[in-house]
Amino acid sequence: MTIHSQAPVVVGVDGSAASLDAVRVAAREAADRNRPLQVVHAFIWPLTRAPLTPAPGAPAGAGLRNQAERCVAEAVAEAGKVAPDVPVTGVVVDGAPAAVLVAESRDAALVVLGHRGLGGFAGLLIGSVTLQVSARAHCPVLVTRGEARADGPVVVGVDGSELSTAAVGFAYEEAARRDAPLVVVHAWLYPTPLGPGDILPLVYDPAELAEESRRVVAESIAGWAERYPDVPVRQRSVRGAPARVLVEESKSARLVVVGAHGRGALGGLLLGSVSHAVLHHAQSPLVIVRNAS
Repeated sequence: MTIHSQAPVVVGVDGSAASLDAVRVAAREAADRNRPLQVVHAFIWPLTRAPLTPAPGAPAGAGLRNQAERCVAEAVAEAGKVAPDVPVTGVVVDGAPAAVLVAESRDAALVVLGHRGLGGFAGLLIGSVTLQVSARAHCPVLVTRGEARADGPVVVGVDGSELSTAAVGFAYEEAARRDAPLVVVHAWLYPTPLGPGDILPLVYDPAELAEESRRVVAESIAGWAERYPDVPVRQRSVRGAPARVLVEESKSARLVVVGAHGRGALGGLLLGSVSHAVLHHAQSPLVIVRNAS
């Protein structure tokens, strides 16, 4: 996808502490990218036909609509404290959280979500919102883990797929922006299917698989070093389950980047066990890159 120069960073908020953490991270991301920030609250209550206005005799400012607007105002104010030079707007959009954020992602440079929340974002990592937004967003999605750390490498998981290549490009850009080293990781256990219906051998040579893994890593970064000559890169070929390897790498990373879908063990990343394990257990912010162009 092509992201226009004034595309905003979009952050979803719901009034929770985690969403305010996400606002602070998003404000810094917007400042670093020289982009505006859009604070979005998905107001799901009209879909339930719940009364939105204050009940008769209720204090001023009561009612679900007023509560949503206060949530956005608080988030906008918090963003202003973190990045006072970033233009910030706040909107309350009627609709379910995933659908609202996917729609907002069409014109966004990045969508930022807190790892847990309230209301429509409750149980973000164990429910469907993150999975739906990450699987359907039209831009990269950053899932925060509290305040981002200021040290450690950017880690990117690769598997040789098209989206893996897109993830590498995003990771290089982030490493350069953050003045951080880049670690490129390919994890393997068994032969990788090349496509639907591919028949895997019952007997295989681990040494050959290790060599193939190193080739995947080398090919994944081919051409990028010339574009980002100042980014130090470490190539890692690791025997192990991809989710477990990426979670382990996240312990010392300032950011982990993965493609939304891949092949082999990384295939269907957002639909299978790899995605759930990384989203649940990663100890650094996670960026999921869905679009390959």
